[in-house]
Amino acid sequence: METAVYPGSFDPFTYGHLDIITRAAIIFNKVIVAVSVNSGKDPLFTIEERVEMITGECQHIKNVEVTFFYGLLVDFAKEKEAEAVIRGLRAVSDFEYEFQMAMTNRKLYPDLETICFVTQPKYSFLSSSIVKEIASLGGDVSSFVSRGVAEQLYAKYKNNKPGV
Repeated sequence: METAVYPGSFDPFTYGHLDIITRAAIIFNKVIVAVSVNSGKDPLFTIEERVEMITGECQHIKNVEVTFFYGLLVDFAKEKEAEAVIRGLRAVSDFEYEFQMAMTNRKLYPDLETICFVTQPKYSFLSSSIVKEIASLGGDVSSFVSRGVAEQLYAKYKNNKPGV
């Protein structure tokens, strides 16, 4: 297959995300990491910060492009002429949601395949929400994100410590 889209909020970008991208880049000629604007979420990082963060973390992978999109994933995939959507599965609990999304996307764009990568066991518990919680409380996130991402996280929370 030629082109795949890996969509997500990536707030923040974790080693789990990087693992999925690295593995997808072996299979596809081009992987487009598509940072989504989700009106249902209140992101810690701006969309520009997330695109910049991911671009820096993926600079060693030559066939990866990082961008953002608004609206429906299927419309973005059509615009980019992508044949597949990449998704990561951490646990059985992820499967139901991903299955619903895959079937919905299939109905809207029948030519778009959804390919799920099962996460490596060392990342099976990892989520951006957990990383943000640990960082917000001053915990060590170095085994979940790169040093650069960790520094950005700590800087965001530095002046926003919760009251006691």
